[in-house]
Amino acid sequence: MSQDLQTMLEAMRKPETRPASCDKHGPFESRKLFGAAWSRCSKCAEEVQAEERRKQAEQMAENNRRAWEAKIGRAGIPERFRDRELSAYVATTEGQQRALKFAQTYADRFEDVIETGKSALFIGKPGTGKTHLAIGIALHVMREHKRSALFVTVMRAIRGIKDTWRKDSELSEADAVEGLVFPDLLILDEVGIQFGSDAEKLLLFDVLNERYERRKPTLMLSNLTAQEVAAYLGERVMDRLREDGGQAIVFDWQSHRGAKQ
Repeated sequence: MSQDLQTMLEAMRKPETRPASCDKHGPFESRKLFGAAWSRCSKCAEEVQAEERRKQAEQMAENNRRAWEAKIGRAGIPERFRDRELSAYVATTEGQQRALKFAQTYADRFEDVIETGKSALFIGKPGTGKTHLAIGIALHVMREHKRSALFVTVMRAIRGIKDTWRKDSELSEADAVEGLVFPDLLILDEVGIQFGSDAEKLLLFDVLNERYERRKPTLMLSNLTAQEVAAYLGERVMDRLREDGGQAIVFDWQSHRGAKQ
């Protein structure tokens, strides 16, 4: 190859450049792209890309926020209780500290919990923080473990099953029961509040037994005493709770109703 041809080929491979100036970043070297098109300031291009990445991150965060809010809504958590994080629970007494420690450990180790189906009873007077800690666990489980959770009163759960008995119901009783069995964590509030009929207790047993067989943990909240809850749930349910290492956490301090816990 002649020296002139080699020089010409190298010139063709080497991009044509010219000095240019950016109003924001000052002088830079511009490269000829094609025809009359020349490259712009590389720092400006980097800033545009960074801004685009920032907008994408903000959009992703917004999408995650909306998905999280929808998830909380599907979890049945009332609007009033959606800020009940475990970190917001004020534990000043020894009993409150024990309850908080149990809740935090239960939430942190939920993958171990779901391996065994370990359930728990939160028993005590109204306004002692049972709902706060239970929902705090649910929020942690959904956010950190990407697991499903459902918060529902026993009365509403039973009503949902009984509603399927109507002729115009689009769901079967099995569908309604499955809706309570499906969540990785079920929180049943107001256990035994009206002591219910034998038929209602049987429906509740069906749900709890199905969850037991699938190793799905359940948190049950009640304002009754331990003996009253045991009488309401029956020995078969209590035996299953004990078998999986279930615990009864007693909230025996004074009510803080009206104060944010």
